[in-house]
Amino acid sequence: MPQSLSGTLHDGYHTLLQRVYFEHTDFSGIVYHARYLNFLERGRTDYVRLLDIHHNELADGAHGENLAFAVFRMELDFKAAARIDDVLKITTRQGELKGPRLTFNQKITRGDTLIVQAKVGVVLINEEGKPRRFPRAMVKALGL
Repeated sequence: MPQSLSGTLHDGYHTLLQRVYFEHTDFSGIVYHARYLNFLERGRTDYVRLLDIHHNELADGAHGENLAFAVFRMELDFKAAARIDDVLKITTRQGELKGPRLTFNQKITRGDTLIVQAKVGVVLINEEGKPRRFPRAMVKALGL
């Protein structure tokens, strides 16, 4: 299956390739630890985009009120370092949905080397920051 700008959907998961640029690194050419959060965010965003869940439609009230995803929990295990010019693969799998909370299981690899493993919890909130249950169309798109 060809790789698109938003990555590729597979049976139950998503992959996205990203190159490490100078802007992602510290003075030594190693990826700065906080930059991995950006790669993980891109993986989650492109995963839901390919499932036809768009942030702009959520924000524009397509589901009855203005909604957004907010991260409420992250568990990160750093296993190895990535360096400038590496090509990283961000893999995203959805976990379970409990009310307004959805878990994503993610990893970043370089070839066969695991760089970061992450468990990310997101909640769907309205403009006032109050949690909302996922609309049925989104639950269906997520295959849950």
